[in-house]
Amino acid sequence: MAELIVDEKYKSILSLRETERGIKFVKDAFQNNLSRDLRLQRVSAPLFVKAGSGVNDDLNGSERKVSFKIKDGRSSAEVVFSLAKWKRMVLADYKFSPGEGLYTDMNAIRPDEDSLDNMHSVYVDQWDWERIITRKQRNLAFLKAIVRKIYSALKETEAAVYKKYPRIRPVLPKEIAFIHSEDLAKMYPELTPSEREYRAAKTHGAVFIIGIGGALSDGKPHDGRAPDYDDWTTPTINGKKGLNGDIFVWYEPLRIAFELSSMGIRVDRTALLKQLKIADALDRKKLYWHKRLLANRLPLTIGGGIGQSRLCMFLLKKLHIGEVHASVWPAPMAAVCAKAGIRLL
Repeated sequence: MAELIVDEKYKSILSLRETERGIKFVKDAFQNNLSRDLRLQRVSAPLFVKAGSGVNDDLNGSERKVSFKIKDGRSSAEVVFSLAKWKRMVLADYKFSPGEGLYTDMNAIRPDEDSLDNMHSVYVDQWDWERIITRKQRNLAFLKAIVRKIYSALKETEAAVYKKYPRIRPVLPKEIAFIHSEDLAKMYPELTPSEREYRAAKTHGAVFIIGIGGALSDGKPHDGRAPDYDDWTTPTINGKKGLNGDIFVWYEPLRIAFELSSMGIRVDRTALLKQLKIADALDRKKLYWHKRLLANRLPLTIGGGIGQSRLCMFLLKKLHIGEVHASVWPAPMAAVCAKAGIRLL
């Protein structure tokens, strides 16, 4: 069992039934705010996709997918990890225009999650969103502008929660800070990437860390990213690279950097070829999705995922993600939670 954080003074602000109502309130409010601010239309999404199509995401490239045979005996399917690539196809096939986008409810199973703790579960739920952009918008300034819109939707939702539940006081700072992972590495060369995230979130309250996936000056990436959705190789300023990043907020109940979203401007043809080569994955050029992108038959986009349960946990001030979604937990963890007054759904 991974390290579990408990607090003998912890008591849920909301009762079990209030929590269930609060979960729905948070989800309804945030997706309404997000879709309005980013001009997103909700669409239906698959729980699983055809294996071998290249449509599923690979996350860090080493995680096992939950897969199964379809009864016809000739086809295999795999449960999605996220919908980063699928969304881009839908934007093309549904004939969305630049400035328009979509969002959907993404549900995933990640059996290789090796750190089941307060924040991590084998079940993942998030809002996957994607929006068409122009060639001129593939830059850092536009990325920051979209991050600010998302943060505004977060702040507005937090204010709505406070109005409905006055016992839950707002904590988000007025603005979100931006810092490149390269700058963090230079500021804290003796720290691990997760420790740098802690420092940045604790200092700023809310921070977007830019440049996730590409090697930094020390030869190591801040964190892993698959080579075929976020663009982590395009130069930005002062020799830095990456048009993607993660949103972190400081979460006092656990005293951690709390990741709410991973997002970025997506690869174009040039970035895809470059990143496939770096990842030694040029064989993916043969896959259906990759062929479409390389033939310029997919739009330029920006997109990401925003954790639904994570946002509910943060805004409802829960100590464990199992308090806002149902999953399977190791028996020792469930016992510790029960003893500590943490009610797992």
